[in-house]
Order: sequence, then structure tokens, then C-alpha cells
Amino acid sequence: MNRQIAIIGSSGGNLYNLGGKDPRKLLQEILLQMESAGLICTALQFIAADASMDSAKAETEAALYSWNMSQGEPVILAKGTLQEVNEAAKRLDAEIAEQIELGEIDGIITMSADPEGCNRLAFEAAADHKLPVAGTGGTSMALLQSRGAYVISASGTTGTTNRTRAVAFVTSLSKHWRIPYRPVIGGSAAAAAGAADPQSPWKRINLRGMMMASLPGFIGMALILAASKIPGLSSLTAVFDLMIKGLPVILAVIAAKQISELDEVSIVAGIVAGILSVEGGIIGGMIGGIGAGIIVHYVFRKCVEWRFPATTVNIVAGGISGLIAGLFVYFLIAPVALAAGESVRSLIETLVSWSPAIAGLIAGLLIWPAIIGGVYHAAILPIVLLEMELTSNSFLGAVDMVGLVMVSAGITLANIIAPRDKGEAAVAAPGFAINMGFGTFVEAAYPFMFSNKLVFAGAIASAGLGGLLVGMFGVRGTAYVPSFLGPVTSNNTTGFLISMTASMLCSFLITFFVNKLSLYRDAKQTVSM
Repeated sequence: MNRQIAIIGSSGGNLYNLGGKDPRKLLQEILLQMESAGLICTALQFIAADASMDSAKAETEAALYSWNMSQGEPVILAKGTLQEVNEAAKRLDAEIAEQIELGEIDGIITMSADPEGCNRLAFEAAADHKLPVAGTGGTSMALLQSRGAYVISASGTTGTTNRTRAVAFVTSLSKHWRIPYRPVIGGSAAAAAGAADPQSPWKRINLRGMMMASLPGFIGMALILAASKIPGLSSLTAVFDLMIKGLPVILAVIAAKQISELDEVSIVAGIVAGILSVEGGIIGGMIGGIGAGIIVHYVFRKCVEWRFPATTVNIVAGGISGLIAGLFVYFLIAPVALAAGESVRSLIETLVSWSPAIAGLIAGLLIWPAIIGGVYHAAILPIVLLEMELTSNSFLGAVDMVGLVMVSAGITLANIIAPRDKGEAAVAAPGFAINMGFGTFVEAAYPFMFSNKLVFAGAIASAGLGGLLVGMFGVRGTAYVPSFLGPVTSNNTTGFLISMTASMLCSFLITFFVNKLSLYRDAKQTVSM
């Protein structure tokens, strides 16, 4: 038989700043973990105030959450001042106490409760019936223990998160009743129940996802470099140098967060590991973050199983995991990771130095097939980021801008000016605006490329031309920035501007004339019919 649980508490004082101000999110996390253990919520009394209980007054606005059995979710039972809500809570407290007396509740989860006020009757009944209680809130848990409640897990709130608290609660109750429970770290409890080991952090290692999520940091660095070239803003060069050192930390945090999915705990672990991995560059940062994410996952679970207080769980899991992974990179991996990054950059420079124009031409001709085939984000983007780590711009980044972004802009512009039908102009306009304004969304050209082989061939030819010019001018640049900033962020403003203009004009003219030819043929067929 599934155990029936009552959730009792409030948004609290310290808890208010650690999840209590968003009661629905806090409660949903607890319910998610309960579902994974087969626990059922049958009663809920949660007072959510609009301010911390440490400073709340009788007239502070508040809401009382209760459990709706038919809907199977929390609902607001009363709203008003804190004083009014407390009166409603006392009535609900009596109802929960009666449920306990009738044997309809098997255990209690509590957070920042009020054993001497709004929750007195429920906890007196729980103590009489020896119901297991798991909860947080230093003062309230001490009062519960002093009044004879059967507390199986008690902790303060400091350093906890919605997820770590919920996992600690459900783990304690599951161990007490000896029922199986696998913490739900990401996804749903149903998904957790249906997979062999859905929570394995090894399965969440996704280098492509880490690179893409970290890209804004690299773009921010490129924008700072561009701004530093403006007269009077040369002092930003020091900011640029600082940001380069921070890139491994960004990668480490993203990696740790994606792998462990433990919110603030994994973020702290990633920061600690990233700081210690700086000497290894972005490869070192990524390795440190992956290590931190994996370690924090297992350390967190073990600490909870050993019934460490929730605050201690967070401190140990976040701090110790980050230290272990970071020190491993610092002493053993950093030199190797840094050398690997240098090798990739050196290889690119060597290939380009043999024949810059041919290297640019080949890169331009291949970049559309690469992104369509899914190779771009897996292979090209990591190389671009490795190049950018050193100088904030790259050879392949420049080819990306001229071969993808500008070509897509040219194709969409042609379909705005000379569309085959009015509907295509409406489709093309947003794509062109994003291409020019943000340096991304090259997929806007797909509908026109895939519907006409000549436009597709023109896109590849235009990208080849742009790449050729990038090689000839020795340009290093980046995409993912507004097109007008692209030349400013490069090492050769004039050369990059010419390359961008040429590839965009080429794709525009090809698409323009292909559309005109298509319209002419359609008109001719109409006349002949």
C-alpha cells in the first residue's frame, strides 16, 4: 500500500529566500520526488506570505495552500492578510489532525512550521501516533523534537534548495519504511520509473550542448574586444583579458549543471572546479565541470542516504565535489588540456598558412553541407571556440559569418524583393532581420534552398566565394554578433566587410534571378494554357 503523506509548513524566514517565495515550485519539487517513491499526498497546509516570516506583520499579504484530492494538486484555499490566513490555517490544522486520528496519514514532511500555533493540533496528533516526521527549519524542528514528535530527519534551511530538501525528505521517509526510491534529478518520476538508469550522470554528458550553452560568454568577450577598439574605450582591453580567463569557468559551470541537474549545488561545484581548471583553458574547464557534475551527483546521493542534514549535504556535495574535480584538473589535466587546445589552433593555422585562399574556399564550400548534416555543432563549433579562446576571433568563425549568415541574408533578401509568391516574402522577412541583427538563424534560408536546386547550389557557391576572400584577406572573425559588428570584431575590418558583402551579394543575385526565371516560366505556362 502506498504511504500517505501530509505536507505542513510555511514560506518561512530563511526559507523564503531559498524557494519559499515561489510556493508552487517548492511544492511541485516535493511532489515529484514523492511520486518517484510511490508516496501519496493526502493533506497539505502551506502558508505562503509575501515577505519573509522574519519581517512579516499581521497585515502582510499571504495565501493558504491546501490539497485538492479530485484535482491531485495544490490549490489556494484562502487569501488575505497573514492574520486572516493564519485563522484559516488553524481550521485546516484541525482537519489534518482528524485525518491523522483516522489513520489516513502515515508520515509528515514539514518546512518552517509553527508547532505552537497554526500546526499545533496536527503535530500533537502526529506525536501521539508516532508518525515519522522529516523536515527543515532549525527552530520549528527543535520544538517538534521537544514536544515528542518522532523526527527521523531534521535540518536547518541554510544552503538548501527546493530539490535538495525534497530529496532529503523523501529519502528519509523511504529508508524508514524500506521502500525503493530513486531521486528524480531531471525529467519526471514516470520517466525515472521506466528507464534502467535514467539518472546516470554519464548519460547526460553532451559536449555539443555544453558548447552551445557557453557560446554567449564567448560572444560577450568578442563584443568587449570590439568596444575596446573604440577611441576612449581602450581600458576595456583589461576587461577582455579578464574574460578570457573566465571562459573555462563558464564551461565548467555549464557542464556541471547539465550533468548533475542539482541547481545551485551543481553551480557551486562547477564554479569551484572551473576556477581550479583555468590553467587548462576551455578544455580543462570542460573536463573539470564534467568531473564536478559526476562527483556531485554521487556525493549528494550518498550524503542523503547517510542522513546528513540538508544543509550539510549541500556544503559537502557542492564544495567537496568541486574541489576534487578542480584539483584533479589543476595538478594532472591542465597541462595536457592546454596543449590539446594549442594543437588544434596550431593545426588550423598550419592548414591555412599553406594556402589561405584554398583553405577558405574549401571551408566555405563545405560549411553548408556541414550544418545541414549536423556536423557543424559537433565539430566546427568546438574548433571556433578554441580559436576564440586565444584572440576572441577565428578563421572558421569568419567563414561562418560570410558563408552561412551572409549567404542566408542574401537569399532571404532576394525573396523579400522578388519572391515567387507573396507568402515567401512574409517567411523571408523575419529570417533576414535575424540574420542581420543577431548573426544567427541561418536556417531561415532552408525553405528556399530545399525547394530549388539552383538556389541551393548558389548558396554553396556564394559561401565558397566568401571563404575564398576570407582566406585571401587573412580574416579572423566570428558569427553570432550583429552583422554591422562583425567587421569591427575581426582582425581585418576592410577585408571582412568585403568578404561579407561579396557572399551576400552573390547569393542575393543568384536567388533573385532564379526567382525571376521561375516567375517567367510560370507566366509562360499560364499563357500557353
